[in-house]
Amino acid sequence: MSVSVEQSKVKIADFRHLKTAHPCLGMMPQWDFLNFLEKQAKAYPGFKLIMEAEAKGLIHQKGIVKGVKVQSKDGALEIDAELVIGADGRSSVMREEARLQVRDFHSAVDVLWFRLSRNADEATIPFFQVHNGRILVLFSRDKYFQCGYVIPKNGAAKLKSKGLPAFKENITNVVPWISGRMDELKSWDDIKLLTVKIDRLRKWYKPGLLCIGDAAHAMSPVGGVGINLAIQDAVAAANILYPYLDKHNLTSTEPLKAVQKRREFPTAVTQRLQRFMQDNILKNIISKEKANHKIPFLFRLFGIFPFMHFLTARWFGLGIRQEHIKIPDIFGN
Repeated sequence: MSVSVEQSKVKIADFRHLKTAHPCLGMMPQWDFLNFLEKQAKAYPGFKLIMEAEAKGLIHQKGIVKGVKVQSKDGALEIDAELVIGADGRSSVMREEARLQVRDFHSAVDVLWFRLSRNADEATIPFFQVHNGRILVLFSRDKYFQCGYVIPKNGAAKLKSKGLPAFKENITNVVPWISGRMDELKSWDDIKLLTVKIDRLRKWYKPGLLCIGDAAHAMSPVGGVGINLAIQDAVAAANILYPYLDKHNLTSTEPLKAVQKRREFPTAVTQRLQRFMQDNILKNIISKEKANHKIPFLFRLFGIFPFMHFLTARWFGLGIRQEHIKIPDIFGN
């Protein structure tokens, strides 16, 4: 059995009849987005960016977070801050240092990530392929594909024990047209294991610290919405905290609590959807290797109802709860 997103490629015309200000979904590589943010932020006189620096710990004073300990290329630094935003990902040093309690959810899968070259005339839309109990996703990154190969939880060691040639054969069985690029995978060092985690802090904050993004809620790669939720968290935090930061009045944790209250519901709903898809679709597919099973019902719906593409794009792009910047810009508009 084989199914690809190419079989249900959506055209703009499929949902032009739907009255929406967002008729299509745009994709931007993360590094391009970060460069864009840097360029925009430089317009603010108080903005300072320190490159090649890593947060190593928090500065505490009487139970309140007062800054961050940083290791930079020029040596150790201590940066004082009225508020520290922990946005350092699923292995967050900030949340560990703050001893914030984490609620872990089971994940049924892991993912192996690797790169393969891409020809200029090949598709730029994400490519999802299922074949005989194997799942491969390809994301276009200009000159190469970022590839994700879904495996059972903790299944990397067993797969490696069969050898790299067997892994390459699995890939070419799923996507035959990419077989000529298998020599690009020289060793297992070219293939990285993403240990899929789904978790959420019980409390996202403490005096002087607020965690957002994966530091507050590690997301599954299903849907690729982790970065989207992180940005939505940041926008909500800016909207809620701006009046307090503008007046240097963050003596209470109530504003931090308000950010969690605003973002916890869409985060929990998204994680529940991801867990459902992992446990009821992905796990079922990869547990039936070489079985001639049917295309999952949810996938078949996309071919039956074109508007499903619109709903999916809206979930991917805008999230369960939309966030819009409401603070004034540098010109006070």
